Amino acid sequence: MTNMMGRVALAALATAFATEAMAVEWNASVWGKRRAFTEHVEKIAELVDEKTDGDFTINVSYGGLSKNTENLDGISIGAFEMAQFCAGYHADKNRAITVLELPFLGVENLEQEVAVSNAVYAHPAVAEEMAQWNAKMLMTSPMPQYNLVGTGEPMDTLDKMEGMRVRATGGLGRAFESVGAVPTSVTSSEAYQAMQSGVVDTVAFAQHAHLSFGTINEADWWTANLNPGTVNCPVVVNIDAYESLSDEHREALDSSVSEAIDHYLENYDELLARWDSVLEEKGVQKVEYSQEQLDEFAAVAEPIQTQWVEEMSAQGLPAQELLDLVNSTLTDAKSGS
Repeated sequence: MTNMMGRVALAALATAFATEAMAVEWNASVWGKRRAFTEHVEKIAELVDEKTDGDFTINVSYGGLSKNTENLDGISIGAFEMAQFCAGYHADKNRAITVLELPFLGVENLEQEVAVSNAVYAHPAVAEEMAQWNAKMLMTSPMPQYNLVGTGEPMDTLDKMEGMRVRATGGLGRAFESVGAVPTSVTSSEAYQAMQSGVVDTVAFAQHAHLSFGTINEADWWTANLNPGTVNCPVVVNIDAYESLSDEHREALDSSVSEAIDHYLENYDELLARWDSVLEEKGVQKVEYSQEQLDEFAAVAEPIQTQWVEEMSAQGLPAQELLDLVNSTLTDAKSGS
């Protein structure tokens, strides 16, 4: 009887150890503070935990693991298993997805941004380039078109943008440069200080970032409809970590992506709905451009797309194919097909 009890105890202990061994804990590197931009990362962590009864957990770290500009490097060496980054932070490391940061692509809402991002992320050229960093695309972080907040006299015509110092990265920076502005690529975390100290006159962000990083608190005016483009910020996972997951854990992660994105979109819609009241509360003037001015800006910036295709093609990327994919996906999204 004693021997049998001992065997039962040993079996229970072995089961406990096996269960413990099966548990998986990931770290996800993001930055700033929890905000609309990170809600899908928080949501996927919540969903994965629920679906695996706590056997697979994702700890979301806000700057504790890496600088935002070094998250892709951290993924490449396995310093953490999941990370968010923006293509414009290191365009040379993620050339293929910079097609999504070209100005005036014509994206009108977040659902369309999700559609074009998913299409590009699924392209073999993107997967191949990301694999060089041991990274696999998991999901996008869809953002509205960027707009400016600024201090002093409103830059309410393109002529007034001559010499304007603007925080803008990637294709956005090149778009502003095309109308005579001077772009600088300070990180999002540094934007408020750059604005406060006068290093920049204006900052280009989506609404959530103007709130989160405090630039709206320094603003005298906001461009309500300039809409020159946006940045693209994927969430990636370390390939080795992803492939080492059990089938159950991998399914829990993969099946949670669309739910996490839906949560993100719903949350962002609520933020956009109250944006006007935020501007009013802070006394920020809305600047609206005429259609003629917007068309002029788009025409001036148009050669940037052609130049991008030429530069990326020369580096061996299927650049025209990627741009065509964006345009065709966007056409389908707008037509509802």
